[in-house]
Formats: sequence, structure tokens, C-alpha cells
Amino acid sequence: MSQIQDKKKGKLIVFSAPSGSGKTTIVRYLLQQPELNLEFSISATSREKRGIEVEGKDYYYLSAKEFKNKIKNDEFLEWEEVYRDNFYGTLKTEVERIWALGKNVIFDIDVSGGLRIKRKFPEETLAIFVKPPSIDELKIRLKKRKTESEDKINMRVAKASAELATSPLFDKVVVNNELTSALDDAYELVSEFIKN
Repeated sequence: MSQIQDKKKGKLIVFSAPSGSGKTTIVRYLLQQPELNLEFSISATSREKRGIEVEGKDYYYLSAKEFKNKIKNDEFLEWEEVYRDNFYGTLKTEVERIWALGKNVIFDIDVSGGLRIKRKFPEETLAIFVKPPSIDELKIRLKKRKTESEDKINMRVAKASAELATSPLFDKVVVNNELTSALDDAYELVSEFIKN
């Protein structure tokens, strides 16, 4: 029995979605609602720090070797190798840190990571899938960001189709057609889950 299972305190709120669906905007909004008592789970990664990213705020930055050692030592709740030696994951100590503060953990995480957390903690986890109104709309949103090449956008759109197929595996689906109503829907779902 791992330490994390002995310390069941808060709830786990998972938000997963294809890139460009608006999940990060929704998570940021929910974090600003003090009555929800949420704390953001900071992921670990083996990728290089970008621009103005901050250690311990944006990510916990590890070398690929450190990451692999932590995998061997079963220190992750979930992890994934996105590209060769490019890892992302959730450290068990991160969830323990947040629960020790008496807070609920909120994740902005990819689909497979979100489902792994739900499988490990089925009772404590609310897994919400944020759906774009359509693949076409998703492509428009990704283009508006002006942060990626056409090839990269097409790659994300192709991946989004596969991710959308997993939405029935989540507890709830929020369709982000209109942001205000998506924020309201997400707030209601989280608020209701935390009360139980």
C-alpha cells in the first residue's frame, strides 16, 4: 500500500481535452474560485524549460535520467513518454503536498494521463473531458493562437480526433461552444462533486 493511498484527503479533479479546446482557461477560472478549495497539480517533465517558465510553478524540470529513476522507484501517479526521452508525469509527492494543505487537486492533463488517474482513484476522481464544438472550430482556434506551424496544427487536429473518441470514458463532458456557459458548467460539476 503506497503512502498516497493512506492519506486520502481531498478530491482529484481531472480536466482533459484536445489542444485548443479551452481546458487551461477553464482550469485557471476554477482556481480563482476560493470556495472550491483547489490547488493546481504541477507536472514533472524532462523537456527543457521554455522562455519565462519557472521551476516549481510551470513544471518540475527533471533530466531524462532523473525521470527514469523516479519511474523505476514508482514515484509517479501517472507518466508518459511523449517523444523519445521527453517525459511528462504527475509525482505522487505533488498530490500529497496538496492534500497536506487540506485542498482538492485539479489537473490540466492529457487524455491518457487523466484516465490513468481515474482508474487509480475511481472514488476520489471527477474526470471531465472538454470538447470543442467541432474539429473545424478546433483548427480555427489553433490557427488563431499563431504559435505553431501548419504541420504542427494538422498533427494536433489528427490527435484530437483520436482523443475525442475517448470522451465516453470520462465522468462528464463539457462542450466549450461558448466560454461563459462552459465555465458555468465546469463550476457546477466541480462544486457538486466536492460537496459529496
